[in-house]
Amino acid sequence: MEEDSKPQLVVGKLYLVPTMLGDNAPLEVLPLSIKRTIENVDHYIAENEKSARRFIKRISPSKNQPDLHFEVLNKYTDPTKIPAFLDPCVQGLDMVLLSEAGAPGIADPGADIVRVAHEKKIQVVPLVGPSSITMAMMASGMNGQNFAFTGYLPIEGDLRGRAIKSLEKLSFETGQAQIFIETPYRNEKLLLELIRKLKPSTRLCVATDITLPTEHIITKTVNEWKRRGHDINKRPTVFIIQA
Repeated sequence: MEEDSKPQLVVGKLYLVPTMLGDNAPLEVLPLSIKRTIENVDHYIAENEKSARRFIKRISPSKNQPDLHFEVLNKYTDPTKIPAFLDPCVQGLDMVLLSEAGAPGIADPGADIVRVAHEKKIQVVPLVGPSSITMAMMASGMNGQNFAFTGYLPIEGDLRGRAIKSLEKLSFETGQAQIFIETPYRNEKLLLELIRKLKPSTRLCVATDITLPTEHIITKTVNEWKRRGHDINKRPTVFIIQA
């Protein structure tokens, strides 16, 4: 039997490119591998095209913006259209998945694209860059061997109070550190609720403005938090508790 002489189609790669967590100079927090990738790729998937173009221009000022192609992935995206976003990869072109802030796929809708990439047998290449969740965990002094990210807690008072107590109980029983976030303008309200609901001996890490000049990452017991001021209103913050 003659072997199939048809050439095999080369599939492009999907690069996962982290972005800055604030208004840093890109190369202060991002490696050169990201700059090289951006300079070699013209097809992008991002939450917001305008901010993605701004990021690309900052990291590669000479890149020709009219040559760039974007697919927008956010909470309004029709899920049935997502597989087609990766058509350039299937046709042999490399693509970049950009997060709005931090690392794609981590507290980020990009996970849906990555799942489809695996289904299509597209190689996924994660690049090094900042993630507020992992950086907060690194700096917290809490259990880096066993931790979980919960995302956002409920907004409603009763539900949120029960969620806080449930996470504290889980942490006490398993030794697992519990990580969660909040919309920045509700940060201070959540912190006050944590101080009220958690036991005095539970440790609480508040990690604010990570990688920025105004960064502060503080871990104290809840009892100690009762005695200190806090200014985290409208500032990106990660919370971690360990009972």
